Amino acid sequence: MRNRIVIMSFVLSVLWSTAQNGEPDLEYLQPIITKLQKKWPDNRTINLVFHGHSVPSGYFTKGVVDTFGSYPYLSLKKIKNHYEYAVLNTITTSIGGEQSEQGSKRFKEEVLNHHPDVIFIDYALNDRAIGLERAKLAWETMITDAKNYGAKVILMTPTPDLNEDIGSLDSELSQHSEQIRSLAKAFKVGLVDSYALFRKIAKREDLKAYMAQNNHINERGHELVADSILVFFEYKNTDK
Repeated sequence: MRNRIVIMSFVLSVLWSTAQNGEPDLEYLQPIITKLQKKWPDNRTINLVFHGHSVPSGYFTKGVVDTFGSYPYLSLKKIKNHYEYAVLNTITTSIGGEQSEQGSKRFKEEVLNHHPDVIFIDYALNDRAIGLERAKLAWETMITDAKNYGAKVILMTPTPDLNEDIGSLDSELSQHSEQIRSLAKAFKVGLVDSYALFRKIAKREDLKAYMAQNNHINERGHELVADSILVFFEYKNTDK
């Protein structure tokens, strides 16, 4: 319970700091939330698509894939618990080892073909291999394609890599995180700032408790990310 309070208060502070017009953008997914509250026969299937690398794919350690312990499926359960009438899908189009340039090339054919309502993009861990400039172009392409399709977009800063100092603002992951924050603000889309959340946690406890291996979070870590995602779905419209 204490961790959840910390998570929610922190995520709200992130939304506050990145929002437009000085207010947190808690209404970004309001059109989706309205649909999630509809009853049959007025409801329809809502598709959440998670695009990225090994972390959203559910890789933990030694090649083991814990699908139901990964944040896409933990998010599905948490969101569904809020909306008893909703028909909700989680779809993962992520591939272990992939970076954003590769993901952008298959975006239209392998992501948009699932008719997504919300698309989550999580590539920064692997984008260190291609650098900031190339990653920026790839993310911009995916965001633009998603918005042109009509989907809502949530950008994800990376989860930790214990081989980097998460407290350093000069680390590669810190720089990619800052770029992702800037993209979220520029395109006026959602942001789940996992990196900032884990950085804050690292100030008071060892991040190894949240890791399956140096660059993959365990289920406890995935729970934190899923709780951060849930914040976007907890804003409720009383007009159903």
